[in-house]
Amino acid sequence: MNTSVRRFPDGFLFGAATAAYQIEGAAFEDGRTASIWDAFAREPGAVLNGETGDVACDHYHRYADDVRLMGELGLQAYRFSTSWARVRPDGGAVNPAGLAFYDRLVDELLAGGIVPWLTLYHWDLPQALEEKGGWTSRDTAERFVEYALSVHDALGDRVQHWTTLNEPWCSSFLSYTAGVHAPGRVGIEDGMLAAHHLLLAHGRTVQALRERDPRLDLGITLNLTVADPADARDPADVDAARRIDGQFNRWFLDPVLRGAYPADVVSDIREVDPIAVRRWAAAIHEGDLDTIAAPLDCLGVNYYHGELLSGTPQPGSAGTPHDGGVEGENVRRTRSPFPAADDVHWVERGLPRTGMDWEVQPEGLTRLLRRLGTEYAPGLPLYVTENGAAYDDEVEGARVADPATGVRTGGLVHDAERAMFLREHVAATYDAIEEGVDVRGYFAWSLLDNYEWSWGYGKRFGIVRVDYDTQERIVKDSGREYARIIAARAV
Repeated sequence: MNTSVRRFPDGFLFGAATAAYQIEGAAFEDGRTASIWDAFAREPGAVLNGETGDVACDHYHRYADDVRLMGELGLQAYRFSTSWARVRPDGGAVNPAGLAFYDRLVDELLAGGIVPWLTLYHWDLPQALEEKGGWTSRDTAERFVEYALSVHDALGDRVQHWTTLNEPWCSSFLSYTAGVHAPGRVGIEDGMLAAHHLLLAHGRTVQALRERDPRLDLGITLNLTVADPADARDPADVDAARRIDGQFNRWFLDPVLRGAYPADVVSDIREVDPIAVRRWAAAIHEGDLDTIAAPLDCLGVNYYHGELLSGTPQPGSAGTPHDGGVEGENVRRTRSPFPAADDVHWVERGLPRTGMDWEVQPEGLTRLLRRLGTEYAPGLPLYVTENGAAYDDEVEGARVADPATGVRTGGLVHDAERAMFLREHVAATYDAIEEGVDVRGYFAWSLLDNYEWSWGYGKRFGIVRVDYDTQERIVKDSGREYARIIAARAV
């Protein structure tokens, strides 16, 4: 990697990302009703320590202060999601009070000179729709289009950048096949149906928004990986890498960007569960794949780590780092989120690991962006829409309240590992740009420590620490490092 100072192109966006359920709180205020995560978090054993997102970071009430904090960090863009359960509670009529919150948030961002980057779905399906079939039902895709247009009715005059879905692999296979994310269903067929209907919702929404306003910048965000064989000369290892690449990457990239599901993966799953594949195929109607492949203006890329894979067990093999579940109290996981990868083994390679036990592999991001820019999306702008790391950082030094104002100051978070992670992955993004890949932005995950799904509040990804008892925010060293990168526009 080139170690000289390199400046990012003019117009390159530096931002940070969050998600509604993970930070907003106010779970049942102003007309909001239960999402699948509200219901799932209350199931015994579903979430570490039985924690919920009822309060989270209380962003619903503290958004103005949080936007000011974004300004202090120099963020140019803020990627957030709207809550379906807040905007159209129970999947029904529009809730004006719920939309009003996002109206205020967008105005606050624009007043601060921060570009709002809106994601319509970050996993908070209304529980009432789940009880009618959830994402295994084709009707949910229709309800999603209604919801999306409602958000556009309120915000479309001020929001240019729209993402339909965040990480549909997680909201299908992790949620409907492995059962470790909401709604906690287990089965190959349910995951396949959910994936198809999520992508159908994406395509129909792109078409509807495009018809409504051709000037919008429309995209989808996929979580993607780099799958490498442990031994490129071993056919079993090569096949293991093919299977994970197929079930994690190509199952979504191919229909969105090529208009077809990968035939080899369909064949793999058919060998495991032919009935599931037959029912999934029957659910694909004529024209669905053309809809799913509706032209996009950009592709969002979420990257956290790559994987080294083997077809045979060996010393150092590990379980899948993608199952999303936790040990001990969490007992929900009953199968792999990969329908046809029972003989795949993850191999330890001695890389540093984060607090999630994920390997730190920045060069994988460069290779992933290069592959997308050449094989899948030549000419399509790419954005790194999530990239970050959890570490078990702590506050050092006392927080002292000013007697006159009550404002507490002091306390530091020296998270050198996260600061290094950010530097290395921003540099890896630059490496891809230097190779000619059209990458136009980088969003750190996450702005704030937040509710980390099945891990509850047990994992901290933020560049800003949140004290969940007092709701105080402390900018970590990683946040200050990111602010320096943004100010210099260089690594």
